Amino acid sequence: MNNESLENQELNFNNRIPLDELQQAISTLKLQLNKVIIGQDNFIELLITALLANGHVLIEGVPGVAKTITAKLFAKTLQTEFSRIQFTPDLMPSDVLGTSILSPKTSEFEFKPGPIFSNVVLIDEINRAPAKTQAALFEVMEERQITIDGNKYKMQPPFMVLATQNPIEQEGTYALPEAQLDRFLFKIKVDYPNQEEEIEILKSHHNRKGTPPEVQIEAVLSPTSLKHLQEQIQEIIIEDKLFNYIAQLVIKTRNHPHLYLGASPRASIAVMNASKAMAAIHGRDFVIPEDIKKVLSPVLAHRIILSPEREMEGVTPENVIEMITNSIEIPR
Repeated sequence: MNNESLENQELNFNNRIPLDELQQAISTLKLQLNKVIIGQDNFIELLITALLANGHVLIEGVPGVAKTITAKLFAKTLQTEFSRIQFTPDLMPSDVLGTSILSPKTSEFEFKPGPIFSNVVLIDEINRAPAKTQAALFEVMEERQITIDGNKYKMQPPFMVLATQNPIEQEGTYALPEAQLDRFLFKIKVDYPNQEEEIEILKSHHNRKGTPPEVQIEAVLSPTSLKHLQEQIQEIIIEDKLFNYIAQLVIKTRNHPHLYLGASPRASIAVMNASKAMAAIHGRDFVIPEDIKKVLSPVLAHRIILSPEREMEGVTPENVIEMITNSIEIPR
């Protein structure tokens, strides 16, 4: 059965979980972003999937392919606080998290929150900052809190980190450690647009006549609405045979001859959560294997390490993930 017939078949099911509100919200959100962003439908869909799955996103692409602007406009569709941090080699952890300052009035130390205290945080060129500054994100990305001077400070939900990096220019950069990469739900690779999309981009810029793109975007989702949608995602049905399918896919990365390092159980959980969100976006209250296959590469590609021999031969993580997918029977 091909994908088109599967999509048609899905429309005949009656959902046990009401997804009308979610469908309307996603449709409106996509409509807002498509006013400005052209030719990045997959990128936008994965961003929305990560938002519903309550995950963080690493965005990789060469300069000028709308990584930062898409992340900024995506944040603007949410009625939440937004902050942007430009990572540089001289950035200190306190520049991100905040610091305690002695108050002349009380003669006591007061905590001054840093820019990480927001709802959607865009970290531009995350690999420009040294390891100690990158390490400042470990706790906040995993536990949604920071600990300073023995005090814990909780992030207000929703909390989502969108980070960008350039895969080509490596001078003056610091590669993200595996522990940091593992905290991102997705790594999304943004490619060049095709010729038709490039023409549409030119026309769009011409027609705006210098008007900032942010002006065209309206906020469509409140924190309360988003929390409700994220709770609905948790209720999406996934059958035992699909738990087995996800486990087989991830475990295969741990003993694959082309890989030096496989994916952890956190990757399995990420695949499950992302596939549930993907199912809901497509109007279903249950996961199908195609949902898992759609999110597999964005979830796993940054969590596995190729063996040196395969890397020298030009094999990519995506190639290996495709091999693994093709080697395991799809449950029906």
